[in-house]
Amino acid sequence: MAFETLIVEISDHICLIRLNRPEALNALNTQLLGELGQALREAEENEKVRCIVLTGSEKAFAAGADIAEMSQQSFVEVFGSDLFGAEAEAILRCRKPIIAAVAGYALGGGCELAMMCDFIIAADTAKFGQPEINLGVVAGMGGTQRLTRFVGKSKSMDMHLTGRFMDAEEAEKSGLVSRVVPAKKLMEEAMGAAAKIARKSALTTMAVKEAVNRSYEMPLREGLLFERRLFHALFATEDQKEGMGAFLEKREAQFRDK
Repeated sequence: MAFETLIVEISDHICLIRLNRPEALNALNTQLLGELGQALREAEENEKVRCIVLTGSEKAFAAGADIAEMSQQSFVEVFGSDLFGAEAEAILRCRKPIIAAVAGYALGGGCELAMMCDFIIAADTAKFGQPEINLGVVAGMGGTQRLTRFVGKSKSMDMHLTGRFMDAEEAEKSGLVSRVVPAKKLMEEAMGAAAKIARKSALTTMAVKEAVNRSYEMPLREGLLFERRLFHALFATEDQKEGMGAFLEKREAQFRDK
């Protein structure tokens, strides 16, 4: 499918999705979010794709939701259409690993989109924020929930109530991003991480996603049981035999997703 607001490239088992609304700093409108959901579904169904990298431009990952599109809508309209609900679910349903490569602004919906990915690699130019309070609204795609889980109540309250931005260094120290790299090396670092993931068993990467995501939604005891059962279940796969065999034979494993 041809996209108008995205640039999608597939190479070496990696699907690179680049947000492409430069005139609006990649602001998230209905079209972009709909196309992103479709692109992720296509990547999910493509057997050649083993990892996904989502990025924007050097200036902005995404500077927020499209205010011009939303400003005149009523409660009845946004509630009736469940604004952002279906779009967020389409992103979260993707079982393949998604890396967010963030440079420049990741604000409002942009910050929320990055947090929906499995982990964030940030350029040293990145700035994160949830400034919805300046617009008279609250975050609408998980900002109050995910940011609090990542950085704790105090920093989350600070950012949501004042609208201040968090730079890349603070984001790494706070646990929002996994690593910070020079802006000119951002895509090299993100694609390198994706290449490492793409060499793993796809069955195992999906299991890892399920287990880590459940850690936010289950009591510890139930989460430990869920993890252990996944661990046991993977012993039914050829990839487990190959992985452990390769380790003992001191060679690189050749996983077949079986």
